[in-house]
Amino acid sequence: MSTAAGTVAAGIQKTRVRLTRQVEHVHSEFKQDLLSFLRTVSLASLLTTPILYSVALPLVLLDLWVTLFQWTCFPIYGIARVRRGVYFAIDRHRLAYLNVIEKANCMYCSYANGVIAYVREVAARTEHYWCPIKHARRVPGTHAHYQLFFEYGDARGYRHGLAALRRRLRHQRAA
Repeated sequence: MSTAAGTVAAGIQKTRVRLTRQVEHVHSEFKQDLLSFLRTVSLASLLTTPILYSVALPLVLLDLWVTLFQWTCFPIYGIARVRRGVYFAIDRHRLAYLNVIEKANCMYCSYANGVIAYVREVAARTEHYWCPIKHARRVPGTHAHYQLFFEYGDARGYRHGLAALRRRLRHQRAA
């Protein structure tokens, strides 16, 4: 625990972080009031804020649509559903050293990244079912299912192994 730098350890109980009053007190000493915060933010950052937050509606719609998709289609395909909640860690807004704007920004970024991670897993399982073939060229940042896919051009492996690969999705862990 380094109180001089404002860094403290927190106890995690189940999925919730518990901060002691002492930790919250130390954190509050590092809180920047709104006026000084706004004075330190660049004009360009302030002007782009509406653009940043304009992505919220498409994210919510994507979240809802992908949830509907997997709840409707995954049972038909025999794919284990993705547990949406495990992809969302929205907890930084509880930190006392953040002002209201910083807390809102943290909540927004946590939600946005949670949606993208959740959607990626749903898309990965869908690809695993419908087209588990590696690309001919190297693709950066592939998902965890990709290593199981058939090599590009492996017709025999695809035809003989597709049913077994699809069965793996039925027993996929919820995360």
